[in-house]
Amino acid sequence: MARLRKNDRRNQILLELQHHPHVRTSDLAARFGVSTETVRRDVEALSREGLIQRAYGGASVAPMGAQPPFGERDQARIEERARIARRAAELVRPGEVLMIDAGSTTHQFALCLAATASDLTVLTNSVAVASALAQNETIQVVICPGDFMAREVGIYGAETIDFIGRYNANRAFIGASGLTCKGITEANRPSVAVKRAMLRQSREAYLLVDHTKFDVDLVATVEPLAALTGVITDEPPAGLLADALRDDDVEIHVAR
Repeated sequence: MARLRKNDRRNQILLELQHHPHVRTSDLAARFGVSTETVRRDVEALSREGLIQRAYGGASVAPMGAQPPFGERDQARIEERARIARRAAELVRPGEVLMIDAGSTTHQFALCLAATASDLTVLTNSVAVASALAQNETIQVVICPGDFMAREVGIYGAETIDFIGRYNANRAFIGASGLTCKGITEANRPSVAVKRAMLRQSREAYLLVDHTKFDVDLVATVEPLAALTGVITDEPPAGLLADALRDDDVEIHVAR
């Protein structure tokens, strides 16, 4: 049997943990036909992304409320998130008003907009997003007030939610820690109210997530799938999640 590529191995590890709370490094190495050291590197990489938790002799399901800081997430899966960002930027038209929340994939989206877009107004609670957009003089950036959370390089709190409620947008672009048949899920609880407010104030709502977030159930549900206009991702969802998205008329935009 041909050896699996790195991304395929890691996807298989995530799939296995959907059915079993713990997997052993030695068992995975035997199944994949690679060394235990190779599997350990896979586990380390997935752990840094907050997708799993390292455990003695293997890996286990990540805690529902745990997520690595923005700085670590921003360095993971850059190629996939850059493709998602480019696809999302194709939906944006000059003159539009956007809302963009704080996150690693939305940061990639902001970098892409700074390079390609023009004549936008963007409201954001992300210092990283605002800094990226500031490189483009034709983009007016409105940054939310509130409490700064260094771990997320974002701004949150009641003042933030109240401020968002004063604005309207053509489109909201948000990220999330997970996506299930129940809806958008999130590990960072302070961000939930921000995402809800942005979705509520926008005519169209798009979720930017890579495929590793599919079927990941976390501590908080932001909104059901019906709140979304579309999902922009690097691989098409499958199974029950694909059925649920189709039933709720959520468009799937796959970045190539």
